[in-house]
Amino acid sequence: MADILSATYPWIKGFHIISVISWMAALFYLPRLMVHHTEQVGLSGETHKIFAKMEYKLAKVIMNPAMMATWMFGLLLVSTPGIVYWGDVWPWTKGAAVIAMTVFHMWLMGQMRGFQLGENTVTGKQYRMMNEVPTLLMVIIVFSVTVKF
Repeated sequence: MADILSATYPWIKGFHIISVISWMAALFYLPRLMVHHTEQVGLSGETHKIFAKMEYKLAKVIMNPAMMATWMFGLLLVSTPGIVYWGDVWPWTKGAAVIAMTVFHMWLMGQMRGFQLGENTVTGKQYRMMNEVPTLLMVIIVFSVTVKF
């Protein structure tokens, strides 16, 4: 298995990067949709149904598969011999940030379900603030991997 991982490492890394970009795009966009849904649309009517459908499709068609692919390719990368030295700090900070990103993803899924049911308790301002979470986590992840602190 180690030989296969080593031989396919560049391909796995490429697919991991593509998956991360797709996941991040969805994590940035979904809270923005929720800001507008909250502030300008409300929880009933035809426009509400359109927004709820857009949020659902973004979450189910792009965000969930991208997260799963990111995890799958990421786990293959860290399983490749010689790639990660677990005595360093950076794999642990990256791992913690990826887990936090996944928790944020799950929180967004819960919010999306609330909109589907015509329920929402979060303000537009709170969604704007939450929209900064993936950016902060991305900074930790990128610098963990590139600077390897």
